[in-house]
Amino acid sequence: MEKGFAKSDYYFELPKELIAQDPLKDRSSSRLLTLDKATGAVGHDIFKNIGSYLRPGDCLVLNDTKVIPARLLGVKEDTGAHVEVFLLKRRENNVWEALVKPGKKLRPGARVVFGDGILRCEIEDVADEGNRLVRFFYDGIFEEILDRLGRMPLPPYITHELKDKNRYQTVYARYDGSAAAPTAGLHFTKELLKELEDKGIDIAYVTLHVGLGTFRPVKADNILDHHMHSEMYMISAEAADKINKARSGGGRIICVGTTSCRTIESAADETGHIEAASGETDIFIYPGYRFKLLDCLITNFHLPESTLVMLVSALGGRENVLNAYKEAIKEGYRFFSFGDAMFIL
Repeated sequence: MEKGFAKSDYYFELPKELIAQDPLKDRSSSRLLTLDKATGAVGHDIFKNIGSYLRPGDCLVLNDTKVIPARLLGVKEDTGAHVEVFLLKRRENNVWEALVKPGKKLRPGARVVFGDGILRCEIEDVADEGNRLVRFFYDGIFEEILDRLGRMPLPPYITHELKDKNRYQTVYARYDGSAAAPTAGLHFTKELLKELEDKGIDIAYVTLHVGLGTFRPVKADNILDHHMHSEMYMISAEAADKINKARSGGGRIICVGTTSCRTIESAADETGHIEAASGETDIFIYPGYRFKLLDCLITNFHLPESTLVMLVSALGGRENVLNAYKEAIKEGYRFFSFGDAMFIL
């Protein structure tokens, strides 16, 4: 198999103690590893200094999706057995696609009660890959009830309980809909964003509701056989104008996170022009991909053999990225959702 197309080409050994379990007190005090994609040179800094790598006229693209407290713990109405319903995607007003545990107990027709009955649901159908279509019944506003009963959907590698729900949200999170946070954005504070704007860096907000499919393991040995799940995105006319203006003016398009990258690369035409759009994307970016818009990427450190490490390798070069990861491990960087940041420039 050609180099770069085998899943094992993206494997690296990660000591468990480097998986960050808790967010830092100050978001912007994370460490920052810089990678020059042209030379492979690696540098070390602190995230609050990110502005020193940006230039007036650059456009920073951020994903303003908001994580919903998607984990609902309840009991089966007939037996009282404990079950979990994990919301993935709203299909219509009160019908959601969800993961359920244990699946054998939650077949169509099963009813579940949450929070002493202020929220109930019925399993209506089986969807793709064993997911369920679930209809909810309640009085009041669903989002308010969910905020009260739901738990934040932290990734399985985080075993500590999150004390403050907001630490798994970016400070600019706006539109409800994600099952996971766009974690590269967790390093920004409102003060840091203002500092960047004052320096002449334009900030464009796009929305991609992150589904769990992004984090599903690649099972195929040949990565070309991997199928990405689709996720919903939206780009406003204002964001499109900012991106086009920066590009035509010689500024760089710098995405914060793989989700922002996948959003603009899905919407751009072959010339790199982008317009207001919304839709579903299942774009899978891996080495060999020709970027239409993206110049630089701010990202976290990702799981071995994941689609995210493949996307990062498409921009930075597979060997450069794996060497940078080796350096990060040697220097004790914190990995994954609550971990440190990397800037590929």
